[in-house]
Amino acid sequence: MAALLMPRRNKGMRTRLGCLSHKSDSCSDFTAILPDKPNRALNYLRMYKFTATELQESRRLSTEEATRWADSFDVLLSHKYGVAAFRAFLKTEFSEENLEFWLACEEFKKTRSTAKLVSKAHRIFEEFVDVQAPREVNIDFQTREATRKNIQEPSLTCFDQAQGKVHSLMEKDSYPRFLRSKMYLDLLSQSQRRLS
Repeated sequence: MAALLMPRRNKGMRTRLGCLSHKSDSCSDFTAILPDKPNRALNYLRMYKFTATELQESRRLSTEEATRWADSFDVLLSHKYGVAAFRAFLKTEFSEENLEFWLACEEFKKTRSTAKLVSKAHRIFEEFVDVQAPREVNIDFQTREATRKNIQEPSLTCFDQAQGKVHSLMEKDSYPRFLRSKMYLDLLSQSQRRLS
C-alpha cells in the first residue's frame, strides 16, 4: 500500500518544488501568479474566498491601516484584512497551516461548553499537531508531547505553548517576508492611489 502512495507523493513534491523554483530568491515577486490588472491585489484576495461584502469593505482599506500592519505582527493579526492578506501570502509559500493553527487556537479559547472543548481539542491536535497530521505545524518534539498530555484533560490553555511557538515562527520568518512581498506593496500602492 505504501509503495502505491509513494509515486503520488513524489509527484506532488516535484510540483511544489517546480513552483518554488520559479519564484525569485527574495520571495517578493508574485507577478507570475497575480492577475495582470490594476486591481491585482483585490483580485488576488478574491481568489482566496473573500465574500462580496469583504471585498467591498477591503476597497475602503486605508493606507494608514495597511501601513500599520508593518508596526508589529500582532497589529497585522488584529486586522481582518491583514489576516486575509497574510493568509494569501502564506498560501504562496505553502505554509498557511501555521496561521490556520493559530486562528483555530484563538477560536478554541472562546469555547464555553466542556463537551465541545474536548472534541475541539482533539480535532485541532489531529489536524495540526500530531505527527503526520494533514496540516502539521512545525513544532519541536517536547512541545508536541506537552500538548499531547495537555489535551488528555483539555483546558482553554492546552495549546498555549504550541500556539506561542507557531506565533514566534511566523513573526520571525514569514511576517518579514510578507512585508517585503509584492502583494503587500501592491495593497499599499493601491490604497494610496485611491486617496489621490
